[in-house]
Amino acid sequence: MTARLNSRHQRGATIIELVITIVIISIALVGILGVVNLSVKHSADPVVRQQAIAIAESYLEEILLLPVIDPDGSNIGETRATFDNVEDYDGLSDTGAKDQNGNAISGLENYTISISVSDQNLSAVTMKQATVSVIRPGTDTISLNGYRANF
Repeated sequence: MTARLNSRHQRGATIIELVITIVIISIALVGILGVVNLSVKHSADPVVRQQAIAIAESYLEEILLLPVIDPDGSNIGETRATFDNVEDYDGLSDTGAKDQNGNAISGLENYTISISVSDQNLSAVTMKQATVSVIRPGTDTISLNGYRANF
């Protein structure tokens, strides 16, 4: 008889309790899936940003390895492959990252690179400031500055 009394006092979940539980779980899942969707949507942003930084660093290194003074004194007929001083890069603009010989680099076609070179005076030293800007549509512009002194 004791077993019968215990079974009478036990209750199952009613249909209303089940519906409320399903609604609460559904609301929680919608919130969680929204956050996951936002995370997945922006997960490539750091990779794209790092790639833009690497492109800018590559161009900047190429520029800063050259002397400030033009060794032959002439810029006639020069291309990027024959640039021989920092100033030669002023105004260079590439659509799609290219190597020094002008060959397109596969996978980097969506980037736009622009370079400006200006004089900067620091005490008695005149330096060239090279600014490399890398743009990819829909993302921030990455700009790196480098300085080259003539000494």
